[in-house]
Amino acid sequence: MNILITGSSSGIGLEVSLRFLNEGFTVYGIDIKSSNIDNPNYHHFIADVSKMEELPDLSNINYIFQNAGTQNSQNDIDNNLKGTINVIEKYAFTDSIKGVLLNASASASTGFEFPAYVASKAGILGYMKNVAVRLTKYNAICNSISLGGVITESNSIVMDDETLWNKIMDVTPLKKWMTKEEVSDWVYFLLVVNKSASGQDFLVDNGEKDLNSTFVWPNY
Repeated sequence: MNILITGSSSGIGLEVSLRFLNEGFTVYGIDIKSSNIDNPNYHHFIADVSKMEELPDLSNINYIFQNAGTQNSQNDIDNNLKGTINVIEKYAFTDSIKGVLLNASASASTGFEFPAYVASKAGILGYMKNVAVRLTKYNAICNSISLGGVITESNSIVMDDETLWNKIMDVTPLKKWMTKEEVSDWVYFLLVVNKSASGQDFLVDNGEKDLNSTFVWPNY
């Protein structure tokens, strides 16, 4: 089986790539950076998902995890929303497709984050439902996953600040963030194990949204 994973060079994308390689998949990775994955079943392409013309021609893709994106950049709409649309429209609608998962964000539902980022991720939720409807033609599923806090290098700005971290834990009911390994478990389940849930957003946030919504970041 073949899976396309965007944003595969670091963080969540890297962890998910390694998980699927361990499960015996052939993984096609797309990122603006090079990759350190050394595995004969991994094929890496350097491309910007916001630029359709840079995306490589690939065939026989069975699963897609659209993960690439930015947070609080000048181009969150282009990178997160338009990039998602570019990837899915180019690769998803083929007879080989079985499942698509879009990386949204808990912020898409709470609104508690940077304005353009929130808008880009909320747009992904609507687009996901549109894709799910169109993929029924191929008997394939499409969902999104909306993560709360995840322990990644990109979040070190708050994880390494004791004051900010304590404020986050004060408003996080389960008093923890997800690990990248836990995220990879969710991605594998929603794409491969799941055969019947489609058109759904799965909120995984340690209780933040429904039990106590807020957003903590420096100078915000």
